Amino acid sequence: MIIGLSHVNKRYPGGYEALRDVSFGIDAGEMVFVTGHSGAGKTSLLKLLPGIERATSGTLLINGQNIGALRARAIPYLRRSIGLVFQDQKLLHDRSVFENVMFPLSVTGQPPREAARRARAALDKVGLLEREKARPITLSGGEEQRLCVARAVVNRPSILIADEPTANLDSDSAQEILEIFRAFNQVGVTVLVATHDHALVSRYASRMIVLDHGRLVS
Repeated sequence: MIIGLSHVNKRYPGGYEALRDVSFGIDAGEMVFVTGHSGAGKTSLLKLLPGIERATSGTLLINGQNIGALRARAIPYLRRSIGLVFQDQKLLHDRSVFENVMFPLSVTGQPPREAARRARAALDKVGLLEREKARPITLSGGEEQRLCVARAVVNRPSILIADEPTANLDSDSAQEILEIFRAFNQVGVTVLVATHDHALVSRYASRMIVLDHGRLVS
């Protein structure tokens, strides 16, 4: 089991309970969708996994590590094994497509030549290699999201987490994004995608985790 939650609760200041007694496990290599209404707790759940937020109570394991027991300085090392696509993770609009994908590699100290090779490989996988010199502002919505995916996978994570990656995209672009996720899953990456788009998810014979007002209902 690569992800495991046991009786996890998340309460925000003011008393709002985003997650209530949530327990489930995900095996390595699975592709899982988290669905539910707006405000069901999908984003809160996904932000707990890489340690962006901390659970109020309960146990959360990633790759055998207890997230709640990790010190703050250990979190960046945990995240090197996790690719993240969140709506509030902004692209660097003063840098090119290529430089956006290079950025995570420069943070982890990759040698420039190897970093450039890996950045171009990631862009190739999402179909953006020919746009490497472009600025993000010139990309379509679907291309921007593909750039976010390239940046998330350039460190070759074992887990890919995406929060509403198809929001505000037309149906064709949304399908393209999910096909990219499926391609990564088929080479062994564990993929966890939060979405409220049941019609899109229904095309995939994947497992679904359904939240309702913070509770796991199916």
